[in-house]
Amino acid sequence: MSSSSSNNAISYKVVGTPFSTFTRTITLGLHYKGIPFEQIVTFPHSDVARDAHPYGYLPTLIIEGPNGQSTKLSESQAIVRYLDRVHSEPSLHFKPSSSPDSTNVLLEEKMWEVVSLVASFGFPTIEVGLIKPHLKALKEGAPERKIVRGNSDGQSKITEFLSIIDQRTIPNTKYLFGDQPTWGDFYLYPLLADLRSLPEWALTVEPRFMGWVDAMDELDAVKKTYSGTLADERP
Repeated sequence: MSSSSSNNAISYKVVGTPFSTFTRTITLGLHYKGIPFEQIVTFPHSDVARDAHPYGYLPTLIIEGPNGQSTKLSESQAIVRYLDRVHSEPSLHFKPSSSPDSTNVLLEEKMWEVVSLVASFGFPTIEVGLIKPHLKALKEGAPERKIVRGNSDGQSKITEFLSIIDQRTIPNTKYLFGDQPTWGDFYLYPLLADLRSLPEWALTVEPRFMGWVDAMDELDAVKKTYSGTLADERP
């Protein structure tokens, strides 16, 4: 799995399955920035994952230098900061002055606030709170209609979470913070792309985010990271 780049001195490997939303955040950024990489597909807590991350979590970025030395960088928010420092363009930062309507979001750091909210609260609410229990119940043979009826509390929590994100981003723009994607978009998108594959999508997501997901779908980086995701398995 690769994209084009002029940087030949350093090579990258991403440890993580495409099914992992945090792994997809990193591969989205790598593709968007045109950074070539190899993906080592593995699941959380496997021997490969534990060798790369102290707790066996995903993803890890392996940075291989020109002299054969390598560094393992774990935790997605550390990885994106490294990528921004070494490959600053194209930028995935929010610049208030470049946005047509940023009067309610005056600080560049508001984008990082959204990143943190998605990682700390969005993932537990959407993936752990609804998607994983839904898939587990399906695997155990429960009818999908019954599953949907039984998780109304999880649905309301997702709606509440998305309202919080809506209040902290810029309205009436293509992406969360204007007309260019940011890390905020790349953190939230994998979660909602997974949710869209379930019936609860229509019960929890407002039109603003439905349109936003459609806009994100058009990015080459999104298309290149689709294979192996939940949406790929349940189109």
